[in-house]
Amino acid sequence: MSNEPIATSSEPIALSKAFASFDALWSPRIVTRVNDYDVRVAKVEGDHLWHVHDDTDEFFLVLEGELRIHLREPAGERTVTLPKDAVFTVPRGTEHKPSAPSGARILVFEPTGTPTVGDRHDEIPEHVDETTGHSLNL
Repeated sequence: MSNEPIATSSEPIALSKAFASFDALWSPRIVTRVNDYDVRVAKVEGDHLWHVHDDTDEFFLVLEGELRIHLREPAGERTVTLPKDAVFTVPRGTEHKPSAPSGARILVFEPTGTPTVGDRHDEIPEHVDETTGHSLNL
């Protein structure tokens, strides 16, 4: 996991420039912090992994493409489909697995230090970066 220091910027950050600065999938970059929360952007394609954040909700905003979030809830399993410009919050304690069969660019908002693989998870596949977010190198 990464605990890299994040430089805060006194200037606006263009998300197009942020996305152009990295290629790795499922490896979020922290574009800014708001109080004790990270604002992370990520390029995603294929499946993430089933995981749970025990103590925090996880907010998703789709900037490009389509994101599917598979959920295991008390009433059973379901999938939420998020097209471009859609938002969804996965409630704390809900097992979920994001996926983007055709690829997507997303923005995630969660407490600083939250691991991308949650507090409990399946085996981590090679294509998923287990991190708390990386610095944005512009």
